[in-house]
Amino acid sequence: MLQSQLFQKTKKEFPKDSDAISFSLLVKGDFIEKIASGVYAFLPLGWMVHKKIEKIVREEMFSIGAQEIYLPSLIPKNLWEETKRWTEIDPPLFKVKDRHGSDFALASTHEEVVTELVRKRTISYKDLPFSVFQIQNKFRNEMRPTGGLLRTREFIMKDLYSFHSSKTDALNFYEKVKKAYFRVFRRCGLNVICVEADSGTIGGELSHEFMVISERGEDEILVCESCKWAGNIEKFKNIKKCPECKKKLNIFSSIEVGHTFYLGEKYSQAMKCFFTTKDGKRELVKMGCYGIGLGRLLSTVVEINHDKNGILWPKELSPFEIHLIPIGKERKVREVADTLYKDLQKEGFEILYDDRKQKSPGESFAEADLIGVFYRIIVSEKTLKKRSVEVKKRSERKGRLVKIKMLRNFLKKKLKKDVK
Repeated sequence: MLQSQLFQKTKKEFPKDSDAISFSLLVKGDFIEKIASGVYAFLPLGWMVHKKIEKIVREEMFSIGAQEIYLPSLIPKNLWEETKRWTEIDPPLFKVKDRHGSDFALASTHEEVVTELVRKRTISYKDLPFSVFQIQNKFRNEMRPTGGLLRTREFIMKDLYSFHSSKTDALNFYEKVKKAYFRVFRRCGLNVICVEADSGTIGGELSHEFMVISERGEDEILVCESCKWAGNIEKFKNIKKCPECKKKLNIFSSIEVGHTFYLGEKYSQAMKCFFTTKDGKRELVKMGCYGIGLGRLLSTVVEINHDKNGILWPKELSPFEIHLIPIGKERKVREVADTLYKDLQKEGFEILYDDRKQKSPGESFAEADLIGVFYRIIVSEKTLKKRSVEVKKRSERKGRLVKIKMLRNFLKKKLKKDVK
């Protein structure tokens, strides 16, 4: 991608209404744009990162056997009424009427719809277990959206739903999902803590949240200094000792990046979703649901991975693999940079080429730091005297000279090896 053609205008100042460093950096770097309170547009750089998160999530969901579907955002009132969530869900639903006077709500979650799909089909014990997921818009009628993408009113979520013939089988799958979530967050450059949590208006018998310790976090978690048991303080109010080993508990602010629920028969009972057993009896299906908010995950990555100059994208999330920057107006520098851009593109590298001649070196480097592309290649008269270019990871202070003829192999080895 030529930077002169990129739909992007970085800002010189942070937004005045900023209440999180991730929001500040994403807006200043022109990854996102605020449209209304809690409503954001993703610009090319932001959407590139978002799609890479989607790719990771899809890969890990497929790895546990989940099948991808797509469900509507507009859900009729009668489905919500079956579970009483038309009036009881919190935050309350965004409700609309069509031109015929029929009532609908914009989906904040999809338990009712996916249960409707299953109960309309003749399910026997031979069909179970199975799981389906989607990556789709959700709407939350938040009273107070905050922190940019950390708490919004419209966002994209990965929601997974599983269906089982027994509680034992459902809980075994629950543990599989938890392991997959750890892989997702690790690939996104985050260390997470899995904590026991309250099920809230989603409901169910068991619930865990995946938390990232951060001063910006709105949640508080308790973590045992000995056995590492962890729980959300909302569920475990006023306890002073670890419920497992009775040792001291430490309190941390944290951001929730994922949530898992064992629903049991909550929705299958309310909506009469049965399966036929081996001996011909009808029993209620056991269910689980599992969510990851992709925008919040993206924002949390920035909240944790940044320095005073800008974003430090982990390798798998960087909008481009390489930021190619020529320094100086010498004709030879431009010729070499042009050739490198074409050659490396042909080799399959994702490259952002700063071909803007009107920018000073200082401006180019400042924008490069802000954007945070994982690797940077600098071509200058100085490096060309040694028939080399300078290669530097965004997270490193100093780069290293690499011979131009060795650059392709060097990059292939480094990009394969480097994780963060």
